[in-house]
Amino acid sequence: MTQPQPVIVVGAGLAGAVMACYLARAGRRVDVYEKRSDPRQGGADHGRSINLALSTRGLHALREIGLAEDVLKSSVLMRGRMIHSPIGKLAFQPYGKDDSEALHSVSRAGLNRLLVEAAARYETVRLFFGRRCTGLNSQGRAVEFGEETAEAEAVVGADGAYSAVRGWMQRQDRFDYRQEYLSHGYKELTIPAGPGGAYRMEKHALHIWPRGRFMLIALPNRDGTFTGTLFAPFDGPDGFAALQTEADVTTYFRERFPDAAALAPELAWDFFSNPTGSLVTVRCQPWRIGRAMLIGDACHAVVPFLGQGMNAAFEDCTVLHECLQRHSWRWDHATADYESRRKVHADALADLCIENYQEMRDRTASPWFLLQKRMAVLLHRVFPRWYLPLYTMVEFTRIPYADAVRRARVQDRIVWAVALGLLALLTAAIVAFRIW
Repeated sequence: MTQPQPVIVVGAGLAGAVMACYLARAGRRVDVYEKRSDPRQGGADHGRSINLALSTRGLHALREIGLAEDVLKSSVLMRGRMIHSPIGKLAFQPYGKDDSEALHSVSRAGLNRLLVEAAARYETVRLFFGRRCTGLNSQGRAVEFGEETAEAEAVVGADGAYSAVRGWMQRQDRFDYRQEYLSHGYKELTIPAGPGGAYRMEKHALHIWPRGRFMLIALPNRDGTFTGTLFAPFDGPDGFAALQTEADVTTYFRERFPDAAALAPELAWDFFSNPTGSLVTVRCQPWRIGRAMLIGDACHAVVPFLGQGMNAAFEDCTVLHECLQRHSWRWDHATADYESRRKVHADALADLCIENYQEMRDRTASPWFLLQKRMAVLLHRVFPRWYLPLYTMVEFTRIPYADAVRRARVQDRIVWAVALGLLALLTAAIVAFRIW
């Protein structure tokens, strides 16, 4: 009896490796093709490895494939944001009511290696590296890798924001595609550990230096270092174009981020050693043509300011797997269901990520913002079932993104109505007391 053709996963990054594990656990044969080298054989992709913030949606997927505990062992708990003022004053903003509402800082390279190793342990999974996808056939059931063609039961495009599978889809009829770049880019930096691998800043926090049109963030690593990322405009006096020499960079950091500059004497070397990355949002439709489908950044790349890119990609894997099981592995029905369940929420997430960048960059240092956050945490503690801050719903629940936005708007209208009503009653009482 001939064996069924494998499911081909294009891309052995985070989403591709998780999808391969889901498929293998369901008993499918899986061939994974990746254009880069094997992450088990090489080092990290320095300069483009922004640390990742793992939250509830991503953890749920990892639990389903039996990897959550292994990943958490290599992560660092982040209980909230530590805001650094221009004069070095610190203000801590907790993410939630306790450690059940916290993020986990993980290394992109380390996580990718762990996931690829996990996929490789399945007898039904084969991994091919250094193989670039160059096209598909019209039914989306065969993938071309140069002069070689591989037949497939179905094809999953998990090959990132510049997806080759999506590139093939874009050449088909009635495919909508839009990409939007921010006017800002990013640069990876490192804040070294202290003596004996000691942390030189608060370990259990995501550190933010908000400065209006630009900002610096830093996430903790297990070895006592912090992976820092500068987000700044490409042009202008505070942008990358103005930083041409070591002296420019040293002055820039000493004037704008003095406490960070004091902790990282090699900032200028890091700055010129690592590339400047761009920040893109991708929206497209449909997510499937024939037996080919897209997951993760290939169909909904988002900017990294909510830390949800990886988590949303892992949730794609969860939902696609659920749909395949629900429809008894009838790919046409399952992928249509998958897209209808995910597309609207991916679009809502894209908008939320841009909004959160503006919040992190411009508003986290505002006393009014701090008061709003404290009130939201207080309401959540007093009414934990009724009031959920939008950030809590996005990071610490599996409420679909668009549903979370709608619920937050309703909650805010009710809170403001109650507040205005109480203010009116108080005003009336004061007036009555004076008349009396």
